[in-house]
Amino acid sequence: MLTWLLTAAHAFCGFYVGGAGAELYNDATVVVMMRDGSRTVLSMQNDYSGPPEAFAMVVPVPEVLDKEDVKTLPRQIFATVDTLAAPRLVEYWEQDPCQRWEMEERSMALPSSAPMRRGGREKRAKDLGVTIEAEFAVAEYDIVILSAKDSLGLDTWLRSEGYNIPDEAETVLRGYVAQGTKFFVAKVDPKRVTFDGDRAVLSPLRIAYDEKRFGLPVRLGMLNARGPQDLIVHILAKNQRYELANKPNVTVPTNLRVQEEVKEDFGSFYEAVLAHTFRRNPGAVVTEYSWQSGSCDPCPGPTLQPNDIATLGGDLIGDTNPMTWTLTRLHARYTIESLGEDLVFRTADGIIGGRGTPDHEGRFLEEVQPWSMNQFQGRYAVLHPFDGKVACENPQRGIWGGPPTAGVAKSRLATGEVKAARNLASLLLDPIPGITPAKPSGSGGGLIPELTE
Repeated sequence: MLTWLLTAAHAFCGFYVGGAGAELYNDATVVVMMRDGSRTVLSMQNDYSGPPEAFAMVVPVPEVLDKEDVKTLPRQIFATVDTLAAPRLVEYWEQDPCQRWEMEERSMALPSSAPMRRGGREKRAKDLGVTIEAEFAVAEYDIVILSAKDSLGLDTWLRSEGYNIPDEAETVLRGYVAQGTKFFVAKVDPKRVTFDGDRAVLSPLRIAYDEKRFGLPVRLGMLNARGPQDLIVHILAKNQRYELANKPNVTVPTNLRVQEEVKEDFGSFYEAVLAHTFRRNPGAVVTEYSWQSGSCDPCPGPTLQPNDIATLGGDLIGDTNPMTWTLTRLHARYTIESLGEDLVFRTADGIIGGRGTPDHEGRFLEEVQPWSMNQFQGRYAVLHPFDGKVACENPQRGIWGGPPTAGVAKSRLATGEVKAARNLASLLLDPIPGITPAKPSGSGGGLIPELTE
Protein backbone atom coordinates (compact mmCIF):
# COMPACT_ATOMS: atom_id res chain seq x y z
CA MET A 1 0.00 0.00 0.00
CA LEU A 2 1.32 3.43 -0.88
CA THR A 3 1.62 5.77 2.10
CA TRP A 4 2.49 9.46 2.32
CA LEU A 5 2.64 10.72 5.88
CA LEU A 6 2.38 14.47 5.68
CA THR A 7 1.10 17.12 8.08
CA ALA A 8 1.20 20.90 8.32
CA ALA A 9 4.19 20.49 10.62
CA HIS A 10 6.27 18.79 7.95
CA ALA A 11 9.62 20.37 7.16
CA PHE A 12 10.21 22.29 3.95
CA CYS A 13 11.03 20.06 0.99
CA GLY A 14 10.74 22.49 -1.88
CA PHE A 15 13.20 24.90 -3.43
CA TYR A 16 14.29 28.23 -1.97
CA VAL A 17 14.19 31.04 -4.54
CA GLY A 18 15.10 34.26 -2.74
CA GLY A 19 14.35 36.83 -0.09
CA ALA A 20 13.25 40.44 0.24
CA GLY A 21 15.87 41.85 2.57
CA ALA A 22 18.73 44.32 2.57
CA GLU A 23 18.68 44.96 -1.18
CA LEU A 24 15.05 46.02 -1.02
CA TYR A 25 15.24 48.28 2.03
CA ASN A 26 18.74 49.62 1.59
CA ASP A 27 17.77 53.03 3.00
CA ALA A 28 16.16 51.59 6.11
CA THR A 29 17.47 52.02 9.63
CA VAL A 30 18.42 48.52 10.78
CA VAL A 31 19.24 47.59 14.37
CA VAL A 32 19.71 44.36 16.29
CA MET A 33 18.77 44.31 19.97
CA MET A 34 19.58 41.56 22.45
CA ARG A 35 17.47 41.53 25.60
CA ASP A 36 17.95 39.48 28.75
CA GLY A 37 16.33 40.59 32.00
CA SER A 38 17.04 44.33 32.19
CA ARG A 39 20.17 44.07 30.04
CA THR A 40 20.00 45.47 26.50
CA VAL A 41 22.71 45.21 23.86
CA LEU A 42 21.99 47.53 20.93
CA SER A 43 23.86 47.05 17.63
CA MET A 44 23.55 49.76 14.97
CA GLN A 45 24.68 49.74 11.36
CA ASN A 46 25.82 53.14 10.14
CA ASP A 47 24.92 53.50 6.46
CA TYR A 48 26.17 57.06 6.38
CA SER A 49 27.20 58.73 3.12
CA GLY A 50 29.18 61.93 3.26
CA PRO A 51 32.48 63.28 4.56
CA PRO A 52 33.57 61.43 7.73
CA GLU A 53 34.15 64.66 9.63
CA ALA A 54 30.46 65.55 9.20
CA PHE A 55 29.21 62.34 10.86
CA ALA A 56 27.48 62.68 14.23
CA MET A 57 25.48 60.13 16.21
CA VAL A 58 23.50 61.03 19.34
CA VAL A 59 21.73 58.14 21.09
CA PRO A 60 19.79 58.63 24.33
CA VAL A 61 20.88 55.98 26.89
CA PRO A 62 19.65 55.34 30.44
CA GLU A 63 23.04 55.31 32.17
CA VAL A 64 26.67 56.35 31.85
CA LEU A 65 28.49 53.89 29.59
CA ASP A 66 32.08 52.79 30.10
CA LYS A 67 34.47 51.97 27.29
CA GLU A 68 33.85 48.26 27.99
CA ASP A 69 30.19 48.83 27.09
CA VAL A 70 31.03 50.00 23.56
CA LYS A 71 32.62 48.10 20.68
CA THR A 72 32.59 47.99 16.89
CA LEU A 73 31.26 45.02 14.91
CA PRO A 74 31.94 43.43 11.51
CA ARG A 75 29.44 44.67 8.93
CA GLN A 76 28.71 41.11 7.76
CA ILE A 77 26.76 40.32 10.93
CA PHE A 78 23.87 42.53 9.78
CA ALA A 79 23.68 40.80 6.41
CA THR A 80 23.59 37.43 8.16
CA VAL A 81 20.71 38.46 10.42
CA ASP A 82 18.81 40.12 7.58
CA THR A 83 19.09 37.10 5.30
CA LEU A 84 17.82 34.76 8.00
CA ALA A 85 14.80 36.87 9.03
CA ALA A 86 13.73 38.48 5.73
CA PRO A 87 10.53 37.32 3.98
CA ARG A 88 11.20 34.58 1.43
CA LEU A 89 9.93 33.12 -1.82
CA VAL A 90 9.87 29.35 -2.33
CA GLU A 91 8.78 26.90 -5.04
CA TYR A 92 7.09 23.49 -4.88
CA TRP A 93 6.60 20.97 -7.66
CA GLU A 94 3.88 18.34 -7.64
CA GLN A 95 5.69 15.04 -7.84
CA ASP A 96 5.00 12.34 -10.43
CA PRO A 97 1.65 10.85 -9.29
CA CYS A 98 2.79 7.40 -10.46
CA GLN A 99 5.98 7.36 -8.40
CA ARG A 100 5.80 5.32 -5.22
CA TRP A 101 6.08 7.60 -2.20
CA GLU A 102 6.74 6.81 1.41
CA MET A 103 7.83 9.35 3.97
CA GLU A 104 7.80 9.47 7.72
CA GLU A 105 6.23 12.39 9.51
CA ARG A 106 8.75 14.83 10.93
CA SER A 107 8.37 17.72 13.34
CA MET A 108 9.46 21.22 12.43
CA ALA A 109 10.68 21.96 15.96
CA LEU A 110 14.47 21.96 15.34
CA PRO A 111 16.06 21.70 17.43
CA SER A 112 41.48 51.53 21.37
CA SER A 113 43.33 54.41 22.32
CA ALA A 114 44.22 56.88 25.10
CA PRO A 115 41.54 59.18 26.57
CA MET A 116 41.06 62.48 24.76
CA ARG A 117 42.17 65.66 26.44
CA ARG A 118 39.27 67.69 27.78
CA GLY A 119 40.99 71.05 28.28
CA GLY A 120 38.50 73.93 28.47
CA ARG A 121 35.65 71.82 27.09
CA GLU A 122 34.50 70.80 30.57
CA LYS A 123 34.19 74.41 31.74
CA ARG A 124 32.35 75.38 28.56
CA ALA A 125 30.04 72.41 29.05
CA LYS A 126 29.45 73.22 32.71
CA ASP A 127 28.51 76.80 31.83
CA LEU A 128 25.84 75.38 29.49
CA GLY A 129 24.52 72.88 32.05
CA VAL A 130 26.23 69.93 30.33
CA THR A 131 28.39 67.36 32.14
CA ILE A 132 30.92 65.16 30.34
CA GLU A 133 30.36 61.90 32.25
CA ALA A 134 32.85 59.81 30.24
CA GLU A 135 35.09 60.20 27.22
CA PHE A 136 37.00 57.60 25.22
CA ALA A 137 37.84 56.38 21.71
CA VAL A 138 36.73 53.14 20.04
CA ALA A 139 38.13 52.36 16.58
CA GLU A 140 37.39 55.37 14.35
CA TYR A 141 34.93 56.93 16.81
CA ASP A 142 35.53 59.60 19.45
CA ILE A 143 32.83 59.07 22.05
CA VAL A 144 31.53 61.20 24.91
CA ILE A 145 28.77 60.35 27.38
CA LEU A 146 26.84 63.46 28.42
CA SER A 147 24.19 64.48 30.88
CA ALA A 148 22.43 67.84 30.71
CA LYS A 149 20.24 70.11 32.78
CA ASP A 150 18.99 72.10 29.81
CA SER A 151 18.22 70.97 26.25
CA LEU A 152 19.17 74.33 24.75
CA GLY A 153 22.52 74.20 26.52
CA LEU A 154 23.07 70.66 25.25
CA ASP A 155 22.19 71.68 21.70
CA THR A 156 24.53 74.67 21.93
CA TRP A 157 27.42 72.60 23.30
CA LEU A 158 27.08 69.92 20.61
CA ARG A 159 27.14 72.51 17.84
CA SER A 160 30.08 74.37 19.39
CA GLU A 161 32.02 71.09 19.44
CA GLY A 162 31.41 70.53 15.73
CA TYR A 163 28.66 67.90 15.93
CA ASN A 164 26.52 68.10 12.81
CA ILE A 165 23.01 67.69 14.25
CA PRO A 166 19.64 68.66 12.68
CA ASP A 167 18.18 72.11 13.26
CA GLU A 168 15.14 70.69 15.10
CA ALA A 169 17.21 68.58 17.52
CA GLU A 170 16.72 70.84 20.56
CA THR A 171 12.96 70.27 20.57
CA VAL A 172 13.41 66.48 20.67
CA LEU A 173 16.30 66.65 23.15
CA ARG A 174 14.07 68.57 25.56
CA GLY A 175 11.97 65.51 26.45
CA TYR A 176 15.00 63.31 27.05
CA VAL A 177 16.70 65.94 29.25
CA ALA A 178 13.53 66.25 31.35
CA GLN A 179 13.67 62.48 31.98
CA GLY A 180 17.28 62.62 33.17
CA THR A 181 18.50 60.62 30.16
CA LYS A 182 22.20 60.39 29.35
CA PHE A 183 23.49 60.79 25.79
CA PHE A 184 25.89 58.56 23.87
CA VAL A 185 27.57 60.87 21.34
CA ALA A 186 29.91 59.61 18.61
CA LYS A 187 32.02 61.56 16.14
CA VAL A 188 34.46 60.21 13.55
CA ASP A 189 38.18 60.92 13.43
CA PRO A 190 38.91 60.94 9.65
CA LYS A 191 42.48 59.81 10.34
CA ARG A 192 41.19 56.50 11.73
CA VAL A 193 38.57 55.75 9.05
CA THR A 194 38.82 52.87 6.57
CA PHE A 195 38.06 53.87 2.98
CA ASP A 196 36.68 51.83 0.08
CA GLY A 197 37.96 53.98 -2.76
CA ASP A 198 36.67 57.46 -1.94
CA ARG A 199 33.89 56.18 0.30
CA ALA A 200 34.35 56.08 4.06
CA VAL A 201 33.28 52.74 5.55
CA LEU A 202 32.08 53.26 9.12
CA SER A 203 32.05 50.33 11.53
CA PRO A 204 28.75 49.27 13.12
CA LEU A 205 28.57 50.15 16.82
CA ARG A 206 27.37 48.03 19.73
CA ILE A 207 26.45 49.52 23.09
CA ALA A 208 25.24 47.76 26.24
CA TYR A 209 23.26 49.14 29.17
CA ASP A 210 20.75 48.22 31.88
CA GLU A 211 17.22 49.57 31.87
CA LYS A 212 14.00 48.11 33.24
CA ARG A 213 11.96 49.48 30.34
CA PHE A 214 12.82 47.89 27.00
CA GLY A 215 12.64 50.52 24.30
CA LEU A 216 14.34 52.07 21.30
CA PRO A 217 14.81 55.86 21.04
CA VAL A 218 14.12 56.75 17.41
CA ARG A 219 12.83 60.34 17.44
CA LEU A 220 16.26 61.94 16.95
CA GLY A 221 17.00 59.70 13.99
CA MET A 222 13.71 60.67 12.33
CA LEU A 223 14.88 64.29 12.12
CA ASN A 224 17.09 63.33 9.18
CA ALA A 225 14.32 61.44 7.36
CA ARG A 226 13.07 62.70 4.01
CA GLY A 227 9.57 61.31 3.67
CA PRO A 228 8.52 57.88 5.01
CA GLN A 229 11.27 55.99 6.82
CA ASP A 230 11.59 52.23 7.20
CA LEU A 231 12.83 50.95 10.54
CA ILE A 232 13.70 47.26 10.85
CA VAL A 233 14.30 46.01 14.39
CA HIS A 234 15.66 42.52 15.02
CA ILE A 235 15.27 41.37 18.64
CA LEU A 236 17.13 38.42 20.14
CA ALA A 237 15.68 37.15 23.42
CA LYS A 238 15.84 33.84 25.28
CA ASN A 239 12.97 31.73 23.94
CA GLN A 240 10.85 34.88 23.80
CA ARG A 241 9.10 36.91 21.14
CA TYR A 242 8.62 40.67 21.46
CA GLU A 243 6.10 43.12 20.02
CA LEU A 244 5.26 46.80 20.52
CA ALA A 245 3.64 47.93 23.75
CA ASN A 246 2.74 51.41 22.48
CA LYS A 247 1.83 50.71 18.84
CA PRO A 248 -0.63 48.39 17.11
CA ASN A 249 0.85 45.03 16.10
CA VAL A 250 0.06 42.97 13.01
CA THR A 251 1.67 39.97 11.31
CA VAL A 252 2.52 40.16 7.63
CA PRO A 253 0.21 38.06 5.40
CA THR A 254 1.98 34.74 4.85
CA ASN A 255 1.71 31.33 3.13
CA LEU A 256 0.32 33.00 0.02
CA ARG A 257 0.45 31.23 -3.32
CA VAL A 258 1.58 33.58 -6.05
CA GLN A 259 1.92 33.69 -9.82
CA GLU A 260 5.21 32.41 -11.23
CA GLU A 261 6.13 35.85 -12.56
CA VAL A 262 6.66 37.01 -8.96
CA LYS A 263 10.05 35.26 -9.21
CA GLU A 264 11.24 37.92 -11.63
CA ASP A 265 10.75 40.75 -9.13
CA PHE A 266 9.95 39.39 -5.70
CA GLY A 267 11.06 42.66 -4.14
CA SER A 268 8.31 44.66 -5.84
CA PHE A 269 5.71 42.04 -4.97
CA TYR A 270 6.66 41.95 -1.31
CA GLU A 271 6.80 45.75 -1.06
CA ALA A 272 3.25 45.85 -2.46
CA VAL A 273 2.08 43.34 0.20
CA LEU A 274 3.82 45.30 2.95
CA ALA A 275 2.53 48.70 1.76
CA HIS A 276 -1.00 47.28 1.61
CA THR A 277 -0.60 45.98 5.17
CA PHE A 278 0.55 49.38 6.44
CA ARG A 279 -2.35 51.13 4.69
CA ARG A 280 -4.90 48.81 6.30
CA ASN A 281 -3.25 49.13 9.72
CA PRO A 282 -2.23 52.80 10.20
CA GLY A 283 0.61 53.23 12.69
CA ALA A 284 1.07 49.48 13.15
CA VAL A 285 4.37 47.62 13.39
CA VAL A 286 4.53 44.48 11.26
CA THR A 287 6.00 41.24 12.58
CA GLU A 288 7.82 39.59 9.67
CA TYR A 289 9.66 36.78 11.46
CA SER A 290 10.00 35.03 14.83
CA TRP A 291 11.96 31.75 15.05
CA GLN A 292 14.84 30.14 16.93
CA SER A 293 18.01 31.75 15.64
CA GLY A 294 19.77 28.39 15.29
CA SER A 295 17.18 26.88 12.93
CA CYS A 296 15.06 27.80 9.91
CA ASP A 297 12.74 26.13 7.40
CA PRO A 298 13.46 26.85 4.60
CA CYS A 299 16.96 28.13 5.24
CA PRO A 300 17.96 31.01 2.93
CA GLY A 301 21.53 30.83 4.26
CA PRO A 302 23.39 29.86 7.41
CA THR A 303 21.57 30.13 10.71
CA LEU A 304 23.15 32.20 13.45
CA GLN A 305 26.21 30.49 14.91
CA PRO A 306 27.61 30.79 18.47
CA ASN A 307 30.16 33.37 17.30
CA ASP A 308 27.32 35.45 15.79
CA ILE A 309 25.38 35.36 19.06
CA ALA A 310 28.54 36.36 20.92
CA THR A 311 29.10 39.26 18.52
CA LEU A 312 25.56 40.57 19.09
CA GLY A 313 25.86 40.48 22.88
CA GLY A 314 25.94 36.87 24.02
CA ASP A 315 29.51 37.39 25.21
CA LEU A 316 28.22 39.87 27.80
CA ILE A 317 25.22 37.82 28.84
CA GLY A 318 27.07 34.52 29.01
CA ASP A 319 24.93 32.48 26.60
CA THR A 320 25.98 31.95 22.97
CA ASN A 321 23.77 28.96 22.15
CA PRO A 322 21.73 29.93 19.03
CA MET A 323 18.95 27.53 19.99
CA THR A 324 18.39 29.53 23.18
CA TRP A 325 17.71 32.77 21.36
CA THR A 326 14.53 33.61 19.45
CA LEU A 327 15.03 36.07 16.61
CA THR A 328 12.08 38.40 15.94
CA ARG A 329 11.97 40.89 13.06
CA LEU A 330 9.71 43.95 13.39
CA HIS A 331 9.14 46.39 10.52
CA ALA A 332 7.88 49.93 11.05
CA ARG A 333 7.24 52.71 8.52
CA TYR A 334 6.80 56.25 9.79
CA THR A 335 7.16 59.89 8.96
CA ILE A 336 8.41 62.36 11.54
CA GLU A 337 4.82 63.58 11.92
CA SER A 338 3.30 60.13 12.47
CA LEU A 339 5.95 58.60 14.73
CA GLY A 340 4.89 60.44 17.86
CA GLU A 341 7.04 58.66 20.43
CA ASP A 342 9.89 56.23 20.89
CA LEU A 343 9.20 52.51 20.56
CA VAL A 344 8.53 50.48 23.70
CA PHE A 345 8.57 46.66 23.54
CA ARG A 346 6.76 44.00 25.54
CA THR A 347 6.94 40.22 25.68
CA ALA A 348 4.44 38.36 23.49
CA ASP A 349 3.12 34.82 23.30
CA GLY A 350 4.53 32.41 20.74
CA ILE A 351 3.03 32.19 17.26
CA ILE A 352 3.27 29.90 14.25
CA GLY A 353 2.60 30.65 10.59
CA GLY A 354 4.21 30.54 7.16
CA ARG A 355 5.16 26.85 7.50
CA GLY A 356 4.14 23.50 6.12
CA THR A 357 3.73 22.02 2.64
CA PRO A 358 0.65 22.36 0.40
CA ASP A 359 -2.17 19.89 0.86
CA HIS A 360 -3.41 17.51 -1.86
CA GLU A 361 -5.26 20.34 -3.60
CA GLY A 362 -2.28 22.66 -3.48
CA ARG A 363 -3.46 24.84 -0.59
CA PHE A 364 -1.75 26.02 2.59
CA LEU A 365 -4.23 25.39 5.38
CA GLU A 366 -2.27 26.47 8.44
CA GLU A 367 -3.33 29.86 9.78
CA VAL A 368 -1.27 32.18 11.96
CA GLN A 369 -2.09 31.16 15.51
CA PRO A 370 -0.72 31.06 19.07
CA TRP A 371 1.69 28.27 19.93
CA SER A 372 4.03 27.21 22.71
CA MET A 373 7.08 28.36 20.73
CA ASN A 374 7.79 30.66 17.79
CA GLN A 375 7.88 29.49 14.17
CA PHE A 376 6.52 32.38 12.13
CA GLN A 377 7.84 33.79 8.86
CA GLY A 378 6.68 35.74 5.83
CA ARG A 379 6.69 33.07 3.12
CA TYR A 380 5.31 33.10 -0.43
CA ALA A 381 5.11 30.12 -2.75
CA VAL A 382 5.06 29.35 -6.46
CA LEU A 383 3.45 25.95 -7.04
CA HIS A 384 3.91 23.85 -10.19
CA PRO A 385 1.23 21.15 -10.70
CA PHE A 386 2.43 17.99 -12.44
CA ASP A 387 1.94 18.43 -16.19
CA GLY A 388 3.28 15.10 -17.46
CA LYS A 389 1.38 12.03 -18.58
CA VAL A 390 -0.36 10.07 -15.81
CA ALA A 391 -0.30 6.42 -16.91
CA CYS A 392 -0.93 4.35 -13.79
CA GLU A 393 -4.04 2.93 -12.16
CA ASN A 394 -3.76 4.58 -8.75
CA PRO A 395 -2.00 7.93 -9.11
CA GLN A 396 -1.26 9.94 -5.98
CA ARG A 397 -1.93 13.58 -6.71
CA GLY A 398 -0.91 16.52 -4.57
CA ILE A 399 2.48 15.33 -3.30
CA TRP A 400 4.82 18.33 -3.30
CA GLY A 401 8.57 18.59 -3.19
CA GLY A 402 11.63 19.88 -4.99
CA PRO A 403 12.16 20.21 -8.74
CA PRO A 404 11.83 16.96 -10.72
CA THR A 405 15.18 17.50 -12.42
CA ALA A 406 18.48 18.89 -11.16
CA GLY A 407 19.96 22.16 -12.28
CA VAL A 408 16.94 24.45 -11.86
CA ALA A 409 18.33 27.97 -11.91
CA LYS A 410 17.53 30.41 -9.14
CA SER A 411 15.46 33.41 -10.15
CA ARG A 412 16.59 36.97 -9.90
CA LEU A 413 16.26 38.48 -6.46
CA ALA A 414 15.18 41.94 -5.41
CA THR A 415 17.51 44.78 -6.34
CA GLY A 416 18.08 48.15 -4.77
CA GLU A 417 15.90 49.77 -7.44
CA VAL A 418 12.47 48.29 -6.86
CA LYS A 419 9.98 48.62 -9.68
CA ALA A 420 6.40 49.47 -8.83
CA ALA A 421 4.44 46.23 -8.63
CA ARG A 422 1.51 46.00 -11.00
CA ASN A 423 -1.93 45.24 -9.62
CA LEU A 424 -1.26 43.11 -6.55
CA ALA A 425 -4.47 41.14 -7.07
CA SER A 426 -3.17 39.82 -10.38
CA LEU A 427 -0.10 38.32 -8.68
CA LEU A 428 -1.95 36.53 -5.87
CA LEU A 429 -3.65 33.15 -5.93
CA ASP A 430 -4.82 33.47 -2.31
CA PRO A 431 -6.79 36.38 -0.81
CA ILE A 432 -5.47 38.73 1.87
CA PRO A 433 -7.61 41.19 3.82
CA GLY A 434 -8.79 43.83 1.38
CA ILE A 435 -7.65 42.04 -1.80
CA THR A 436 -9.31 39.23 -3.77
CA PRO A 437 -7.11 37.51 -6.37
CA ALA A 438 -7.94 38.51 -9.94
CA LYS A 439 -7.31 34.93 -11.11
CA PRO A 440 -8.60 32.48 -8.50
CA SER A 441 -7.21 28.99 -9.02
CA GLY A 442 -9.21 25.79 -9.30
CA SER A 443 -12.48 24.88 -7.61
CA GLY A 444 -12.33 25.53 -3.90
CA GLY A 445 -9.05 27.40 -4.25
CA GLY A 446 -6.94 24.35 -5.05
CA LEU A 447 -4.41 24.19 -7.86
CA ILE A 448 -5.57 20.62 -8.53
CA PRO A 449 -9.32 20.97 -9.14
CA GLU A 450 -10.07 17.28 -8.95
CA LEU A 451 -8.19 14.30 -7.55
CA THR A 452 -7.71 11.25 -9.73
CA GLU A 453 -9.06 8.13 -8.06
